[in-house]
Amino acid sequence: MIEFRDVTKQYPDGTLAVDGFSLVLPAHKTTVFVGSSGCGKTTLLRMINRMVEPTSGEILIDGDPIRGQDAVRLRRSIGYVMQNSGLLPHVSVIDNVATVPLLQGTPRRAARERALELLDVVGLDRSLAQRYPSQLSGGQQQRVGVARGLASDPNILLMDEPFGAVDPIVRAELQQEVSRLQRELDKTVVFVTHDIDEAFLLGDQVVILEKGAAIAQVGSPSEIIEAPASAFVADFIGADRGKRALRLKETANGTVVVDALGRTQGALLRGEAGP
Repeated sequence: MIEFRDVTKQYPDGTLAVDGFSLVLPAHKTTVFVGSSGCGKTTLLRMINRMVEPTSGEILIDGDPIRGQDAVRLRRSIGYVMQNSGLLPHVSVIDNVATVPLLQGTPRRAARERALELLDVVGLDRSLAQRYPSQLSGGQQQRVGVARGLASDPNILLMDEPFGAVDPIVRAELQQEVSRLQRELDKTVVFVTHDIDEAFLLGDQVVILEKGAAIAQVGSPSEIIEAPASAFVADFIGADRGKRALRLKETANGTVVVDALGRTQGALLRGEAGP
């Protein structure tokens, strides 16, 4: 479990990125921070592994404050996946994945064996192990990035807009892959995105943020869609437009569901006849 207690971050130039943020992120669930650029979502994420230090307030993991912990050891115990994968360009795929275990003292052979296993986990063929990042597609690079984030078997996995730089088809594939991995591995995942559809697809708990990381609404995707807390939230999720503004339409073949533009999104199944 991760807990923020009245956390504030003000940068030296006076920018107040986070202003009094308090929230509990439940264990073994995916919490998604979503909001417009500059709302503080990435700052919140990076404070969890102390890549950014809060100006005030406290962050706890399983009840223990992280401020007094060794920052390097803390970072190595938490998986981190970033946009554009962040792979070392001069290092092979297998050694990119094995980086953190090697830094933690795992013998090279064991670390590389673990890296090969993780290529299987993220859906990559082991034949790619000796290639370099430049020899991979964007989607393959992101899968390697996820494998590297999982290499030390962390309880917490931070994902900072990891799919923002890939095309929509690859992005959809990677989103499904993350959903599968979470079902199988049961990690505590903190995911940052500006895409509300991605947030609703992946999040058990979705946190919609305004400027200064002010919480506009927090809840499950269903709770937020069914009862937006404010006009800002309703507008942000598109509650009254596009594919979320749905209505029923009768056709010669039955009832269908159409969106605000009149495009058919699905059909209502007919109930089975009783005895």
